[in-house]
Amino acid sequence: MNKLKLIIGIILLFPLSSFGQKIKDLNFDIKDFQQKAKTAEWLYMYDIIAWWTTDSVILADSTEIARLGPEWFCFQSDDNNWHAIYGKYENDTFDLVFHYIVDTSFKVKRVDEKVDTSILNGYSRALQTANKHIKLHTDSINIKFNQYIRQNEDKTFDVWFFSAFQPNGWAVYGKEFILKIDKTGNKVLEDNSYYDTDFRGFEVNEPREIWINQTKFEKPTLGLVFFVWYYKKYFTYIKINNKDYITTVIKDSDGSYVWMHYEKDKKEKKKEKKKKKKKKK
Repeated sequence: MNKLKLIIGIILLFPLSSFGQKIKDLNFDIKDFQQKAKTAEWLYMYDIIAWWTTDSVILADSTEIARLGPEWFCFQSDDNNWHAIYGKYENDTFDLVFHYIVDTSFKVKRVDEKVDTSILNGYSRALQTANKHIKLHTDSINIKFNQYIRQNEDKTFDVWFFSAFQPNGWAVYGKEFILKIDKTGNKVLEDNSYYDTDFRGFEVNEPREIWINQTKFEKPTLGLVFFVWYYKKYFTYIKINNKDYITTVIKDSDGSYVWMHYEKDKKEKKKEKKKKKKKKK
């Protein structure tokens, strides 16, 4: 399949639909990865909904577009329909300009349906709080980010900021901003961001195999799992090289994508240690 040798007995292969699978004699943190893979799939769908509805917003009347602020978000209702909300939050009030619904058949339509003010104001405040929190880190770099938000069962919010597909055609990864905001949307409860890493990227042109070297991490970060899932169709293979394992996604015979993890052999680990020592010198 590729130059990397597969070590029999320690390969983990599972589709995203088979979470909860038990693998014996494997030190890889399966539970952690499964949770990240589920979240990455949800983020990917969120991104698609945003793209589809933004295309409609761009074609709307200019007087409506002029009313927009930086506050926009998507959420999924109990009927599994997606809602995309665009407007402006000011003086504790959200001015709803565009409301799109993407149903389970992926049909996009604009609706006049009202949205609970607690959703409009809560999501907007949480986004404003999160953006202020990371402003110091994002203002100094010329990289575009996408924002994602989801409300939890306890009414708190998870907010993520990951590097967007850049206008120059580059796929970028690096710092990941991951925050938990309280249910009022006003306070950061947790900051699970990855600040201690540089931004790197690949130009998206010819399909090819690419490697992401993150050997200082024992397991893939959420941002990298999302990166692989997002760009899986643009490259032949995207391989995350962590301390003891290599993670990638492959296309199955039925056209679906599955995750695969390889445990490195001792020789490979020794080579990486030597490279690190040379760099320090």
